[in-house]
Amino acid sequence: MQNQDSGYCYSFPAVRGIQAGRPFYIATCPLRIIPKIFSYNEDDVPPELRAQRTLNKTRIPDMVKYLLENPNDYVFSALTASVGVDIDFEDHNGVPNLGTLKIPMDAQILINDGQHRRKAIEEALKENPDLGQDNVPVLFFMDEGLKRSQQMFADLNKYAVKPSPSLSTRYDHRDESSSVARYLADEVVPFAGFTEMEKSSISPKSNKLFTLSSIKQATRALLAKGPKDTFDEKERELAAQYWQEVTKHIPEWRMVIEKELSPAQMRLDFIHAHGVGLHAIGLLGKHLLCQEPHNWQARLSKLSKVNWLKTNPEWVRRSMNLGKLSKSTQNIQLTANALKIELGLPLTPEEKALEKQLS
Repeated sequence: MQNQDSGYCYSFPAVRGIQAGRPFYIATCPLRIIPKIFSYNEDDVPPELRAQRTLNKTRIPDMVKYLLENPNDYVFSALTASVGVDIDFEDHNGVPNLGTLKIPMDAQILINDGQHRRKAIEEALKENPDLGQDNVPVLFFMDEGLKRSQQMFADLNKYAVKPSPSLSTRYDHRDESSSVARYLADEVVPFAGFTEMEKSSISPKSNKLFTLSSIKQATRALLAKGPKDTFDEKERELAAQYWQEVTKHIPEWRMVIEKELSPAQMRLDFIHAHGVGLHAIGLLGKHLLCQEPHNWQARLSKLSKVNWLKTNPEWVRRSMNLGKLSKSTQNIQLTANALKIELGLPLTPEEKALEKQLS
């Protein structure tokens, strides 16, 4: 391709490398110029003529909020782009593959991976222009046409795997509900020593009872918290107190803790360590704490009368779909309804309507 240099160019410190016989360049770009130099296709261009997915605008606000709330402690991974003209690379003082990358200002630079990060950067800069002094790494390739760009997009995303919810919970120190879940898993019965910290499902032979992500979801339900809500120390201790009290009234949990029953056997036969059961116990607690703030411990004693066996017909129709335990919102609520009825708590109009669907 002919260089379309208009006389002006962007210059970036860069490293040159070879991948699959093709040169590529790793550069650092100031955030302030990211919106100016990178383009992405319009939404109305059909997929066969695009080199990446359409922009999902619902993803942008959370990314912008992340940048604005953590200006001194954020991490953005590299963008990948294709340049539509020949690239000029000048070695630095004769050092091979280390130098300055020069790209004409009128060159078309198409993002192969990172268009949502680009848009988030653009929006965040409107609120906090000081972010423009920061840098983001960019991986530049030569544009070899639409077919190659589409293949690059497919290859870059083919093996991308999100971490499990449990692992994200373990490592996320900004999310307060994750912090509470870690505290419960590390310090509080029945979770301490029996929590799967990395996976969001437990293997049949595992010596764990609960997943960290299910503890987080159940405790959010208990305290009526949304994903972005904060927790004070009083709420954290209330959660610990609630789960400790629940343990007193679930014999199988105590048998596992005392090594009288294996975790594997308990999970095989009972629903109360599975996500649907734990979440339902959390929902039960929300209503119990609201309706009986000073007598909830005494009311909770009725949990000991619950038949938690998977073969219980109530759980078959409330907690399962096609014979398998289900964590759907409806199954969790139906399971919680049964617990509320067992404890003598009134159902809300919405819960009564859901009950009618069972009959």
